Amino acid sequence: MGKIIAVSNQKGGVGKTSTAINLSYALSAKGKKVLLCDVDPQGNATTGLGIDKGELEKSVYDVIIDQTPAREAIIKTKYKNLDVLPSNLDLAGAEVELVSMSKRERRMKAALESVRKDYDYIILDCPPAIGLLTINGLFAADSVLVPIQSEFYAMEGLAQLMNTVKMVKSFNHDFDIEGVLITMYDGRALISRQIREEITRFFGDKVYKTVIPRNVRVSEAPSHGEPVMVYDRKCRGALAYFEFSEEFIGRCK
Repeated sequence: MGKIIAVSNQKGGVGKTSTAINLSYALSAKGKKVLLCDVDPQGNATTGLGIDKGELEKSVYDVIIDQTPAREAIIKTKYKNLDVLPSNLDLAGAEVELVSMSKRERRMKAALESVRKDYDYIILDCPPAIGLLTINGLFAADSVLVPIQSEFYAMEGLAQLMNTVKMVKSFNHDFDIEGVLITMYDGRALISRQIREEITRFFGDKVYKTVIPRNVRVSEAPSHGEPVMVYDRKCRGALAYFEFSEEFIGRCK
């Protein structure tokens, strides 16, 4: 049975989608079967792997709202072992439509159960907000991976995310934080080092030792429809994500 991990932080611009894409690719490159689920209406994880959102016949919207079998919407990428459950702007209306539906917070969980055995890891890229789509992602997951940027407002909004984690845990006692990944790190800047210390005091050993540096190549890669490890495998960002994937696998054992 595959492990399902939601990548979530209600604050935008923290490297959430970059982390979901690059972790998924790194795991697949190590021979793990991976499904990346794009639960964000912006569909950045979809385009970040070179998939045209305008050409989709089925998407995560159909899976959540119309209960289309997940297998009918999953797309194989050009990368071995890596599949995507894609998203597009259709998903933007799902927040409103879900409100009146029964078991509205568990529809993603139900959809993924049918494909869980096909993958070693299922990674969910959640929207940068605590709404019904993010709640669906968290309820479907075994754990949550939290990317946090090493900048002044890093801790902003974490209280709400932690309250949401506690709420999900009250329904699924095994649910927990998988880990906390520090992103956009600049070791030369005092503020980055101070924020890293503050995050470590708050989360303790949940914080990964690997940090993702601020690196322009990580930002450029999605516009080329590629993970940064493919776009420029020798850049600092790519090397950091490869190192992170090693630590991630080690902790998952």
